[in-house]
Amino acid sequence: MILIENNGKEVLVMNRVELSGLNTNDLNVLSHQEMKKLFHEMKQGSIEARTKLIQGNLKLVLSVLKKFRNRDYAADDLFQVGCIGLIKAIDNFDTNVGVRFSTYAVPMIVGEIKRYLRDDQDIKVSRSLRKIAYEALQMKKEWQKRKYSEPSLKEIAEKLDITKERLVYALDATKTPVSLFKSVFKEEGDSLFLLEQLSGSDSTEELINSLSLEEALEKLNSREEIIIRMRFYEGLTQSEIADKIGISQAQVSRLQSKILNKLNDFIQVKRERRIKNEKN
Repeated sequence: MILIENNGKEVLVMNRVELSGLNTNDLNVLSHQEMKKLFHEMKQGSIEARTKLIQGNLKLVLSVLKKFRNRDYAADDLFQVGCIGLIKAIDNFDTNVGVRFSTYAVPMIVGEIKRYLRDDQDIKVSRSLRKIAYEALQMKKEWQKRKYSEPSLKEIAEKLDITKERLVYALDATKTPVSLFKSVFKEEGDSLFLLEQLSGSDSTEELINSLSLEEALEKLNSREEIIIRMRFYEGLTQSEIADKIGISQAQVSRLQSKILNKLNDFIQVKRERRIKNEKN
């Protein structure tokens, strides 16, 4: 549960029972000017301002939960975890950077939930799903050797005699990156987070179809890849990244925007080619 200060008393933002019957219309939404004022007061040490910032951004957490609505987890639990990400975002947000708070907070909220799911995944993923994911990877490799191209989800599903939805679920549920594409960071972990940020889509199927991460990485230089790795996999703030690679936070912000635009352009080209190929 999440406890916050309210007039000197700790109160529960929302517990498991209350969340199930939550009326989102009752949640306050702060204006840009209110946010700016509260952040200034919080930096001056106001606990009340921090509390209002948390309460005024709970809808942000709820909007993020939509991305995880098909997961086998209670929404109440994911909401609690998302609130932790929100609080971290509030505590680390720099109003001088020039980006909207929601732009900064959403990746942190999603990242917190993703880490929670990853940590809990080992006991959730069945052997059958791991088998499907492994067979899909092997088939992809064989397909590439024979046809020098990427197989579609439909083609792999037909070969494995399963539904496309079952294949997508198996790829997404497996902790080790045995999807059609290599992990962005070439480490063990969930690489779908980056795709969600780039495509703006809630559909795992569309995400997996939209981009070959291995090809996308070839578009980045070493510093760009390091920034993406730190920001979206390790969950570091822009300030932390700046300290590690020896540049300013403003430079990190500009580079991140440039990198995401580059990858987004790549996604659009891949999508257009895929649509064209399916029509032919």
